[in-house]
Amino acid sequence: MKRALAIVSLGLLGCGESAPPVAYEPVHDMQETMRLVLDPAADVIWSSAGAIVTQDGVVDLAPTTDEGWQRVAHAAAVVAESGNLLMMPGHAVDRDDWTEISRGLIRVGVQARNAAEAQDADALFEAGGGLYNVCVSCHQQYWVDRPVRAGEA
Repeated sequence: MKRALAIVSLGLLGCGESAPPVAYEPVHDMQETMRLVLDPAADVIWSSAGAIVTQDGVVDLAPTTDEGWQRVAHAAAVVAESGNLLMMPGHAVDRDDWTEISRGLIRVGVQARNAAEAQDADALFEAGGGLYNVCVSCHQQYWVDRPVRAGEA
């Protein structure tokens, strides 16, 4: 019994140690990360949510196949993980607003993925609006040398 307690105690002591920090190696600068990773994923969500009114009628943008919904779910997962990517050393700008905006990407990415998995067009539209708001809030604060115009994030 004493031997078993000693083994368990040693195991628990090892759990209290913290691992050394991981050395991150960002491959792209922020503009490339946005252009190659986040923007394409956001565009999939935005182009799959809502409707367009034309002279000929209303065109629903929601996917109509399982494959289409899976494509949106994949894009939403990229958006969510991009929030984590933006908080990594080498990408993170500050610890306050930048972190909150990055966590906002995670939240709306998860929301969009849940909507896609449920094939819920209304919930996807709502998530797309949330994604737009997160993007605009970031661009207004951190992309100050280029104004954000209506209709672009």
